[in-house]
Amino acid sequence: MIVRPAQSGDIAAIAAIYAHHVLRSTATFDVDPPDEAHWHERLALLTAKDWPFLVAERGAACVGYAYAAQFRDRPAYVYACENSIYVRPGEEGRGVGTQLLRALVTAAKAAGFRQMIAVIGGAEPASAALHAKLGFVEVGRIRHVGYKFGRLLDTLYMQRSLDQSSRS
Repeated sequence: MIVRPAQSGDIAAIAAIYAHHVLRSTATFDVDPPDEAHWHERLALLTAKDWPFLVAERGAACVGYAYAAQFRDRPAYVYACENSIYVRPGEEGRGVGTQLLRALVTAAKAAGFRQMIAVIGGAEPASAALHAKLGFVEVGRIRHVGYKFGRLLDTLYMQRSLDQSSRS
C-alpha cells in the first residue's frame, strides 16, 4: 500500500467511499452523499491552498483517503486544521487508517498547521481509537447534537499538536 496525493482520477473512488459512510454509518452527519463534482471542487480548493489531500492505494485500488483543511475560515484559525479520514468498506483493521493519518499529520505540519482537530461524528469508537493511537487526546464532546438512523448522536473532539511550540 502506498499513500500519495489525491488526483482527479481518484475522485470516483473517493466519492464511493464517502457515500458508503454517509448511507451506512454515523461517522458523518451527512445524509445525502455529495456528487463527484463536489469532490473535484474539494480537491481543487485544497490543492490551491497547498493543504494535504491524500489517498491510500493498494494495487490499483483506492482504499482510503484523508485531508486536512483550516479548522474554521476565520483568520485566527490559520494554524489549526481539521482532519477527515475514511476507509473503503472491507479495508478496516488492515492499517489503512493508521498509514493515512500518520502521513496526513506529517503533510499538515509541512503545510504550516500547528494543531490538528478531529471532529468525530457519532463519537465512532474505531475513529477515536485510531486518533488516540496517533497521539490525539479527547478535548470535548457535544452530546446529542446529531440525529441519524433514528438515534441522537454525540460529536467527539480530539486534538493533537503538530509542533513542539504549541502542545495540546
